[in-house]
Amino acid sequence: MGMRTLKRAVVAGVFTASAFLTVGSASAAPKKFAGDLAYDHLVQLTEGIGPRVAGSENETKARQYILNELEKLDLEVEEQSFNYVRRNVNKQSANVVGVKDNPKTNKQIIVGAHYDSVSVGKGADDNASSVGVILETAMALDKRNLPYDIKYVFFGAEEEGLQGSNYYAKNMTAEEVANTIGMINLDSLLAGDNIYVYGGDGEDGWIRDLALKIAKQRKIPLQTNPGINPEYPTGTTGDWSDHAPFKAKGITIAYLEATNWELGDQDGYTQTEKHGGIWHTKNDNLAFLEKEFPGRTQEHLNQFTNILTQLLTDIKKEL
Repeated sequence: MGMRTLKRAVVAGVFTASAFLTVGSASAAPKKFAGDLAYDHLVQLTEGIGPRVAGSENETKARQYILNELEKLDLEVEEQSFNYVRRNVNKQSANVVGVKDNPKTNKQIIVGAHYDSVSVGKGADDNASSVGVILETAMALDKRNLPYDIKYVFFGAEEEGLQGSNYYAKNMTAEEVANTIGMINLDSLLAGDNIYVYGGDGEDGWIRDLALKIAKQRKIPLQTNPGINPEYPTGTTGDWSDHAPFKAKGITIAYLEATNWELGDQDGYTQTEKHGGIWHTKNDNLAFLEKEFPGRTQEHLNQFTNILTQLLTDIKKEL
């Protein structure tokens, strides 16, 4: 999540290499629960690679990791490079796109998340969590026949002003915009006390409402912004993540995250009662999250993977 200055948390996360060797060695075991594979991706991105600052060598390593994972699936995979200027410096990044194509239609759903991070912390919550969930969902749906295309888009340089998502949306043709059923954005899924989904006002919130319906059926405690803060009406959110450029083009959006709207300025930026904001702090690493919030990482990955996978199969019922 980008585009705001956040207070720095003061409690440091402590990491020992041995703590994750066990996790890594377990990766060859059969997957039994939704979220297990997402967790493995999370470990690779945060402990194997580390912070993934936009334009850096580590961002490139993360991008190559995502490309490699997508190429294992029955997808059309491409890299969308772009340049941008940040503080008078020319920088380069790229989006990664994996297309699950249905040759019988041009209708599409875009599922997106950024893979870069800030320099402090390891970007586990923000936003390796979402990359892991989307990669696992893509594998779960790989052999499923769906009545539309799915475009899995991993955005570069979100933390430097939504650069990747702005570039992607700007280069969509009018026909492609018209054929886009919706854009589902995921950002910062692990740390927050509660799990949320947001959407547009009125009828523009139908993907959000479908996600809430699925969660209720599955007894997953997904909720939406309660509307305590009049700046953000019930069910909606701000334009600080990768859904914003698509929303600006009139595309129906949904946005999944974990936070706590009842805290702080009641704007969704104070994620936890125990430690305040985790994103953009040194606490954004697996060791800290698992020590301070035992079980939350696995639980949230399980819940969001289940919701996203079901959402992408149930949208057809709403068409």
